[in-house]
Amino acid sequence: MRLDEIDLRILGLLQEHGRMTNVELAERVGLTAPPCLRRVRALEEAGVIQGYHAALNPDPLGYGLTVFAMVKLRSQAEHELQAFEHHVADIPEVRECHMLNGEIDFILKIVAPDLHSFQRILTTHLTAAPNVESVKTSLTIRASKALPGVPVPA
Repeated sequence: MRLDEIDLRILGLLQEHGRMTNVELAERVGLTAPPCLRRVRALEEAGVIQGYHAALNPDPLGYGLTVFAMVKLRSQAEHELQAFEHHVADIPEVRECHMLNGEIDFILKIVAPDLHSFQRILTTHLTAAPNVESVKTSLTIRASKALPGVPVPA
């Protein structure tokens, strides 16, 4: 799918203001509502827009701790990599999982209510997982930037 200037403006606005109505979006990009909605639906069907969500503050929900875990596997055979990905997909506290190039195979973003809860996740779900050689963790002190999505060209 080729993205034109209007598509890019639609994407930028929706990424920044996901609850914007179609009428407001159409006005901001210079279209009437029906063609704007057709473009949004085409972007969704093409997989450019993957979904919509609310950005939640973890603290009031009881998740005061964010940890990044660097996981090294014993084997990097494709079936082993996929098995690990499937394993962490079932752990709700693992919010992100990225396969890396280099000495570390995966980096995970994990949220937990407290250090004790994180330790339980670490020992029962990560270090005990099949094929895991080591897990190194870093607790976050603060987040100074956490933007969702990607930069959209103007």
